[in-house]
Amino acid sequence: MSSLLKVEGLKKYFPIRKGVFSRVAGYVKAVDGIDFEIQRGEIFGLVGESGCGKSTTGRTVLNLLNPTAGKVTFEDKVIYDVENNINLNKDQFRALRKDMQIIFQDPYASLDPRMNVGNIISEGILKHKLYDKKGALDKSKELLELCGLRGSFVKKYPHEFSGGQRQRIGIARALALNPKFIVGDEPIAALDVSIQAQVLTLMQELKDQFDLTYLFISHDLSVVKYFCDTIGVMYLGNFVEKASSKELFKNPLHPYTKSLLSAIPISDPSIKKQRIVLQGDVPSPANPPSGCKFHTRCTFAKDICKKQVPPLIDVGNNHLVSCHRVKEIN
Repeated sequence: MSSLLKVEGLKKYFPIRKGVFSRVAGYVKAVDGIDFEIQRGEIFGLVGESGCGKSTTGRTVLNLLNPTAGKVTFEDKVIYDVENNINLNKDQFRALRKDMQIIFQDPYASLDPRMNVGNIISEGILKHKLYDKKGALDKSKELLELCGLRGSFVKKYPHEFSGGQRQRIGIARALALNPKFIVGDEPIAALDVSIQAQVLTLMQELKDQFDLTYLFISHDLSVVKYFCDTIGVMYLGNFVEKASSKELFKNPLHPYTKSLLSAIPISDPSIKKQRIVLQGDVPSPANPPSGCKFHTRCTFAKDICKKQVPPLIDVGNNHLVSCHRVKEIN
């Protein structure tokens, strides 16, 4: 497989403004220098606690949020490189939107209540002049049926649908421009468990049918285990571990990853599982700890953990971990 998306040194800081003149008093370091690649046809999963920077990463990659630093390459073409002041112009970005789309987390907030379903799905089609109005409407019906809804629903409005149906409409909208890459920003988090399975099955079928590549953002590790090919575990804006799904669940190395995996419920009550409970709260991304950001909650922390940032080291099988104890735990 060839690399479709390459992210290098991505950072996204949000300014904290105080006082009458709204002077910048600091920064929330939502994403603090991450690197990853997504191969063509792959599903790359981003997991971690709320506030770790997963959604911000997805939106910054698509340039929906302006990056503070970093470089993103899509199909060997540099989308932006902040350090070298390289950025696509408005027309180039508009053309790129056809290949890079997003499915938002909240199916209730992501659909304009003033527009009917046909207009919601066909808006991008008409903007990019792919079809005329009639052709765009016919395409909208086709996409709705592809996503498990009736084509006649194009005349209805978002408030007439359930959460699962709305998310299918959101998926149809993301497919409207025939993209190559889709960011799924926790697309099943707001749905009932039974509906989650249906939406995941739909996304997998569409991936196979249209040769899609996903960046799948989720906090549900039991879902990510079976849905994603590669998983990146984030903590306070950085990766602490990256590996294939099979490798990560078979041999988790970072203490944070182990604690997350221990929280996955087991359906068999006869099986006893040791729960690793983290102490304390997640530190503020506006004032992250020095050294390893996880050392304030890690039971294995040493003096070096408080002073030096551990590099992301490959321990074999493309399994990368950021921990000073990597030699002891591997």
